[in-house]
Amino acid sequence: MIPVNSVLLVGHFPEIMQAEVDRRLTPIHHPDPQAPAPAGNFQAILIRSNTKLPEALVKQIPSIRMVATCGVGYDNLPLAYLQERGIKASNTPGVLNDAVCELAIGMMLALLRRIPEAQEYVKSTAWSKAPFRVTTTLAGKKVGIVGMGRIGQDLAKRLEPFKVEIAYSGPNKKSLPYDYYQNVHDLAKTCDILFLACPATPDTDKMITAEVLEALGPAGYLINIARGSVVDEDALLDALQHKKIAGAALDVYENEPNPNAAFLNLDNVLLTPHIGSATSETRIAMTNLAVDNLEAFFKQQTLPSEVNN
Repeated sequence: MIPVNSVLLVGHFPEIMQAEVDRRLTPIHHPDPQAPAPAGNFQAILIRSNTKLPEALVKQIPSIRMVATCGVGYDNLPLAYLQERGIKASNTPGVLNDAVCELAIGMMLALLRRIPEAQEYVKSTAWSKAPFRVTTTLAGKKVGIVGMGRIGQDLAKRLEPFKVEIAYSGPNKKSLPYDYYQNVHDLAKTCDILFLACPATPDTDKMITAEVLEALGPAGYLINIARGSVVDEDALLDALQHKKIAGAALDVYENEPNPNAAFLNLDNVLLTPHIGSATSETRIAMTNLAVDNLEAFFKQQTLPSEVNN
């Protein structure tokens, strides 16, 4: 049992997630993370991964011993400070893999076959005047995955039936039946389609450079389901504008929810509003795992998904 008013809920939770929170605990709401902390002897914070947790806010609440973030990413947390103070942190990996991978596959097919454009072509009656443009097939392509963690491996399994060759890059080679490249530039050079599924860390910050995009080449496609910080967006815009790559599909951006306006006018980019985990089933599962971590903390048990980095 989680003690009443012992958890500070920071930021906004959508209705479906808030209902799960309210079903299992009684938190104190703190909608604005930048506002001064409310009075109270809070022991834990509950937050979504799309809300930045200011270190200054945590410092105002010396009783905090646990932070549960609802999402697989935890780059929103002041992790160094939490670790320095011995404050536990948890995330919600695994439960969102299906939804994220489903979106990734959908974005890839929509990009290659230009499905949004094709729908508009029919709706505008342009089809009656001329056939739609010829597009690109997936079968026979080489697909690279940057980051072969839980999501990367689930994505690879979904790609296998499409008759593609799969390769990956990451800090370490794994026992997987795919070609491994330690360097993302070398991976991009061999691939037709490059998925980004890596975490946002100092090592991955802007790792998709102009050089990587040039290696991907004018027939190559980039799909980002990781974090916007992984891509040098200026380099990507240049590559798209000058057709240095064939196209890109983006679910994440450096500045959310207001991505660079230059993306909005391009015809070789597919844009979605960071909806990788945005299904009702997934959001409920994420919320419950976050609360499971809080319950384990208050029971002094091992956390189901503690962040140990």
